[in-house]
Amino acid sequence: MGAIVTSPDADVARAADGFLPRESPLAMSAADLGRPPRAVGKPVSVGRGMTMRRASVLVLTAALTGAGAYEMYMVVQVGGVTIMEGMVLVLFVALLAWIAFSFASALAGFFVLLRRQGNALPIRDDGPLPEVASRTAVLLPTYNEDPHQLMARLRAIYESIAATGQAERFDWFVLSDTRDPDIWIAEEQAFLDLCEACGAGRLYYRHRADNVARKSGNIGEWITRFGGAYQHMIVLDADSLMSGDTMVRMVHAMEQHPQAALIQTLPVIVNARSLFSRLQQFAGRLYGPMIAAGVAWWHGSEGNYWGHNAIIRIAAFAEQAGLPELSGRKPFGGHILSHDFVEAALMRRAGWGIYMAPTLGGSFEEVPPSLLDFAARDRRWCQGNLQHLAVLRTRHLHWISRLHFMTGIGSYITAPLWLSFLLLGILISLQARFILPEYFPKGFALFPNWPAQDPVLAAWVFGLTMALLIVPKLLGFVLLLTRRDTRRQFGGGFRALSGVIAELLISAMIAPVMMVFQSIAVVEILLGRDAGWQTQRRDDGEVERRELYRKYGVPTACGVAMAAAAYAVSLPLLLWMSPVIVGLLFAIPIGAWTAKPALRALFVTPEEAKPPAVLVRANELASSPAHAPAPALATLRQDAGLRHRHLSALPPARRCGPGQIDLHLALARARIEASESFDEAVDHLTPRETLAILGDPALLEEVLAK
Repeated sequence: MGAIVTSPDADVARAADGFLPRESPLAMSAADLGRPPRAVGKPVSVGRGMTMRRASVLVLTAALTGAGAYEMYMVVQVGGVTIMEGMVLVLFVALLAWIAFSFASALAGFFVLLRRQGNALPIRDDGPLPEVASRTAVLLPTYNEDPHQLMARLRAIYESIAATGQAERFDWFVLSDTRDPDIWIAEEQAFLDLCEACGAGRLYYRHRADNVARKSGNIGEWITRFGGAYQHMIVLDADSLMSGDTMVRMVHAMEQHPQAALIQTLPVIVNARSLFSRLQQFAGRLYGPMIAAGVAWWHGSEGNYWGHNAIIRIAAFAEQAGLPELSGRKPFGGHILSHDFVEAALMRRAGWGIYMAPTLGGSFEEVPPSLLDFAARDRRWCQGNLQHLAVLRTRHLHWISRLHFMTGIGSYITAPLWLSFLLLGILISLQARFILPEYFPKGFALFPNWPAQDPVLAAWVFGLTMALLIVPKLLGFVLLLTRRDTRRQFGGGFRALSGVIAELLISAMIAPVMMVFQSIAVVEILLGRDAGWQTQRRDDGEVERRELYRKYGVPTACGVAMAAAAYAVSLPLLLWMSPVIVGLLFAIPIGAWTAKPALRALFVTPEEAKPPAVLVRANELASSPAHAPAPALATLRQDAGLRHRHLSALPPARRCGPGQIDLHLALARARIEASESFDEAVDHLTPRETLAILGDPALLEEVLAK
């Protein structure tokens, strides 16, 4: 029954025009953010226990920050605080508050998991599988992804749901925003193969002609047309993988808690091959559950949404989570990139609950294979989070939702703050080294103003700050020691400890490079440079030597400058700053080394030692032979069945208004009319022109008939 369709079936299409109210928030403007929301359902309430949890985290954060600020003041106050020392003190307090906040949340997660808890709602991943009654849509938005890999993961999820015996409760939608014409046709071909393999499954595919608002616009369009036929939707990413048991339990949890609008799982990283991705996989698997459990413990019903591997109540999303187009030019204006945070905040604003379920297993994702790929994705996230500066002004938001926005913004602002902190420290040292101090200032002074520092106290402050960063990782290892089965799947306690030490050392070398990359990203965004929408690499992390030199040149130059300045002051200062300087100086070899494949014996995780069935099946399907890549028009010309399905799925050709013209379509028509054969016509078409042809039934028939 699977089809490439505009409208899947009568039941789904029945709600296409009437589901959303006439004044739907899905079409709201920026001005609507200031209006009070219309509450839906029974609003969730925050009890005294949750208030105490939040107070404990904030009080601990304030106490650690206050103590550190006092000690740092004692370091710089000797002889009076200069302007630059005052700036260093302010930066230190801001950065320490950020570190202390993360430490307090991780500490809470340690004690929560020690008591074998963790989910904001009582969801268990063991015991008999419950029966569900509601209808759920599984949405897979995609943009220029490998079609074979994409459909392999989707088929594995589909088969996992079928194994639960409740497949009739789920419908499946591939929502394509692909702009590469060859990938578009390959997607349709792979989708038809998927439908044939799955039999009578309720599988649907739709390609958007205009990918306005990117992923959020893709999902929003689906909701306005088909959402009324479903109670829930499970949103996936192109690299997502979920087990059928987990998805059924998520649906059951939504049925049992009608005040819940969203339940977010904690995706575990899998299929890592390069050293960089295996490092991320190991760290996320060992430390991630503890950090997420701490967040869920004190966020409660005011959780967050990460954009995928989550279940959403469609009524709540449709009525409350419409996104405005921000005023102004890109990168701050336009469509919101990090839409997930905003959607969660708007649903919570209306009284719905947003929950996290970090201990619910069966949720997986992949990670970029190299530091450069990670930085490219991080650049887009940086822009999206900085856009939230405009959303912070939204009225009636819950204060925890505002905190989510500020946390996202802070995760990128801290990079230039750290860089400024280091540079100011070097400048102060250079000033003390090369500018003679004024022992007797102007005016009467009974005693000379002797310059002095307390190196012992400074070392203590530095050590305690590092402890706040390292202790959470050690607590994650301690938790591992309390779980025999999980410890065995990590390769045993000794191998896990070796992994922790290796992760600390490699992360320490990578961190300064990411600090520079994120600082550059923040500056570029403030200067008005848009990140665009790039396809993410998923398998191969190898980078050409020329690209390595070009991308890592700025971090290397920063390392040279820092090393020269520190050495000009003294050798001890150079040694003191060596953890930062070494990572920057060797950015190029570190980038090349971490992008290479790593030994499987390094950074072992439970999903490798005992792979879940859905992961085994997905990898088996992904490794099977795929259709050889071919030009889109040639593929349609050779495959009559695919051509028929493609043409039948196209919407009616759009007509331009008076005085308007589709330039790419007009150029494509001119090239075709000027060509004597199919090969001649295809050879001279640009990708944008080919895309225009594929969306125009009449012109497509004409070019294929040549």
